[in-house]
Amino acid sequence: MKLAIAALLAGSAAAFAPAQVGKASTALNAFESELGAQPPLGFFDPLGMLADADQERFDRLRYVEVKHGRIAQLAFLGQIVTRNGIHL
Repeated sequence: MKLAIAALLAGSAAAFAPAQVGKASTALNAFESELGAQPPLGFFDPLGMLADADQERFDRLRYVEVKHGRIAQLAFLGQIVTRNGIHL
């Protein structure tokens, strides 16, 4: 009986253990160490925009992405302010 209880406890403890994940390999190993490359995907480029890119192109696309994100944040803030009745 004690052996059955111990087996049940060991089995339930294994359910909360982290899964063993293999190292994902991509063709874009040049940008694997950049900020934002996270496991398990590594560097995520689903459209293949950087398939044959160099560091300059990567930096330009990163800059444009940050710029568009900031513009979207300002647009959202403008929407919230206008909905609260503040009109300039």
